[in-house]
Amino acid sequence: MKKSVLFFAALVCMMMHSVSSFAGDRIIPAEQLPAAAKTFIQKTFPGQTVSYATIDFDGRNTYEVCLSNGVEVDFNKNGVWDKVDCNYSAVPASLVPTNIANYVKTHFAGAKVVKIDKERHGYDVELSNDLELKFNKQGQLMNIDD
Repeated sequence: MKKSVLFFAALVCMMMHSVSSFAGDRIIPAEQLPAAAKTFIQKTFPGQTVSYATIDFDGRNTYEVCLSNGVEVDFNKNGVWDKVDCNYSAVPASLVPTNIANYVKTHFAGAKVVKIDKERHGYDVELSNDLELKFNKQGQLMNIDD
């Protein structure tokens, strides 16, 4: 009995934490995105419209945007992209640093970058063959996760 009460209490705490972690997200009109984010979307994904945009009041005021073609883009508070997830399509070549693009082309012929994420250490890249590659800021491969 004591174990089930403890389990139930832990479950309630986890659910409350989950709900509170989403409390900071708010849907906003595309017009409220920073100018840099709107310009990025227009230049990088011409012809696409914003399906929805959210702002996360997590102290960093980050934005998440989903485009009409299903591409998801995360922006920092200044409107600079942090992550681009094209799902099954290739990330625009202009977003992939040259060293990383060359490495992928040389070592994974036929694979395309479908997701790129700027991280503190460098870049996390997901390929169409489901491999995840981690590169440092200089574009040198640091780790492969399959």
